[in-house]
Amino acid sequence: MKLTKKYLYPLIILIVFEAVAVTLWLTKDNLFYLFNFSYIGLSISLGMVLFIREYKYARRIVQLLVGLYVLVYLGLICRENMQIEGFWYYLFTGVFEAATIHYAVAKIFGPLLFGRGWCGYACWTAMVLDFLPYTVPQKPRKKIGWIRYIMFAASLIFVASLFLAHVGNIEQIMIRAFIIGNIAYYGLGIALAILFKDNRAFCKYICPVTVFLKPMSYYARIRIQCDKDKCINCGKCKRVCPMDVDVTDNSRKRKNGTECILCMECVKNCPKKAL
Repeated sequence: MKLTKKYLYPLIILIVFEAVAVTLWLTKDNLFYLFNFSYIGLSISLGMVLFIREYKYARRIVQLLVGLYVLVYLGLICRENMQIEGFWYYLFTGVFEAATIHYAVAKIFGPLLFGRGWCGYACWTAMVLDFLPYTVPQKPRKKIGWIRYIMFAASLIFVASLFLAHVGNIEQIMIRAFIIGNIAYYGLGIALAILFKDNRAFCKYICPVTVFLKPMSYYARIRIQCDKDKCINCGKCKRVCPMDVDVTDNSRKRKNGTECILCMECVKNCPKKAL
């Protein structure tokens, strides 16, 4: 019974992704969806199992497995814009494919189950930024999170303008935007990490995708919970959290609660196993 409960969450994640994979395969009559979501589900579940077995680089393995798959295979080889601009593009064309499905599962409805787990285990931008040395924020959080909303609006206006102006070859523009956008994101992300001594500065202040993620993550079913009977209020969990979340507060209104990326650093570092 203990063994079953121990691996319950990886099993749930695998079942959810397999359900999506099979459903899309049958409804779209396209084997790609079966492979795509099965691969991502298996990768994430594998990482969770490795974490449970206390393998040090469990999360990083998942980041590379999923991040490189989306960036290199889906983005560069299959030539799909998997950034937010691609989502708007497919949404405007009325095509429920690629980026729209990706966003629906991972960033709009999926967070109701696993919160911002995508940010911790699969984001191809964070995949690179997490190689930097500032894994623990070394400066107080800045009050510039409003920039993400400007980025969100800018991406929408950019794509909408292309349609309103009846620009030709929009699909080709989307591919170029994906390549240029990723280069810009990596450059800006690295610069901000160095400036603020925080690997996740880009995620906190700039990333437009968080506009989707934050409200849904508030209701996430999979959350870090604190056992108050074991907690000694040492504060170590707060110090090691890359997203400045107060995980000792079990309420949904806890400080930066919608920012949790389920990286489990707090769990690994808790001296009393209270999380």
